[in-house]
Formats: sequence, C-alpha cells, structure tokens
Amino acid sequence: MLTKRIIPCLDVKAGRVVKGVRFLDHVDAGDPVELARFYNNEGADELVFYDITASAEERPIMMDVVSRTAEQVFIPLTVGGGLKTVDDMNQMLNAGADKVSINTAAVENPELISRGAFAFGNQCIVLGMDAIRIPDSAPSRWEVKIRTGKGGGEATLLDAVEWAIKAVELGAGEIVVNSMDSDGTKKGYDIELNRTISEAVSVPVIASGGAGTLNHLCEGLVLGKADAILAASIFHFRKFSIAQVKEYLANQGIPVRI
Repeated sequence: MLTKRIIPCLDVKAGRVVKGVRFLDHVDAGDPVELARFYNNEGADELVFYDITASAEERPIMMDVVSRTAEQVFIPLTVGGGLKTVDDMNQMLNAGADKVSINTAAVENPELISRGAFAFGNQCIVLGMDAIRIPDSAPSRWEVKIRTGKGGGEATLLDAVEWAIKAVELGAGEIVVNSMDSDGTKKGYDIELNRTISEAVSVPVIASGGAGTLNHLCEGLVLGKADAILAASIFHFRKFSIAQVKEYLANQGIPVRI
C-alpha cells in the first residue's frame, strides 16, 4: 500500500507566509524560506508554496522567494499562483519547483493543462481547486471559484466534481481540493467533497482546508479517501509537529513514511 503524504502549505503574501479563515483576515505566520527549511528537516513528505494574491493582482509569481525557498528543501516542492503560460511553468521548474499548480488560469484556459502535461509530464501538473458548497443542493454539489486570494473569489458556475474529471482527462496528474467553507476553521476537512472527487478521478487527491486536530487528518485520509493531507495552521503555529502527525496516523494503521 502506498504511504500517505503529509504536506505543509505555505500561503505567501507580500513575501511572508500568512494564514486566514475562509481566505480572509490573514495573520503573519513567518518567513517562507525559514519555514521551508524547518519542515524539510522535520520530515514533511512534500511542500506546497502558493503566492495567494498573484492571480487576483494579475502579476507574476515572486520568483526570488520561490528560488530561495527551493534552495532549502530536498523534498518535492509544488509552486502555484499567477501561472498563466507554459513558459511561466518552465520558469518555476527552473527555479527549483518539482510541480506547478494552476487554478484560475486552468479554468479560464483549460488547454493550459494539456500543454503543460505535454511539455513536462502529467506528474508535474497539479490542479488547484477552490470549491464552495452550493447551499441546499441535493445531492451535494460544489462550485469552483477563482481569484480567491483577496477573499470570496469569483464565481465560475463550474461543478467541482465535473471540473476535476475534465482536468484529469486534459492531463492533470494530481488535484489539491481546498474547501472554501472549511479553510482555516480548524473544524475538519469537507469529507464529502474529498471523497466524492477521490472516487471520481484516477489521480491522487490532496485534501486541504480545515485541519485542526489529529483526528481530522485521519478522517481526511480514511473517510475522505485522500492520498495526502495538506495543512497550514496546525504546523505554522506549532500545534502539532510532523512527527506527532505521522506517529498518530501510524498508530491508526495508516501507512506513512517515518
């Protein structure tokens, strides 16, 4: 059985790691370069770096911060935020990223997924998805939102599950599913959202948004059927260490890399 991955997330704004609740009210969480070094040494399996306001501000990602962060890690690094072209992706990979994550640009130009996959391989292309539950929908449905870096984001009318399926068909090799309802709340992942998408696609799904306890992480992997769990607050503010998370999961019978 493949081991489950534990992935800290660095949401970067103006060169600093920040953490908010439902994409608002960001508080400073530290320097991305220092945190990257810390998580690399702590035993994280991978690291995700998002320049969270790049798309909303319609500017390129901060290359120097990405490059300095990449120098500190010897684990896979995924970088996203404001990537609009294959050339943008190439620059990130040359700066030290192992994978690139696209969200807004993929929705507005789905062919970017297939072009990126053709140029660099499916394993390098990660679909980032910010999904919000549609109230009173039966069965449950979620809408994809874009340009979420400044708050509520923009509506797309795209069904999250349908978009996940299409993105994989186009060549996405992995999907980060971030629940906008759960983000930063520390009340747990949207289990139904993650399970529904995990059952609908053949590529790894990373659960994101809402981790607050060790049991939440376990639920995301077992009930949500995610292949990896992404978390920020619990790691940045030292509620749990990577080692504590892995020990807990191993004791629950979940395979992790110790």
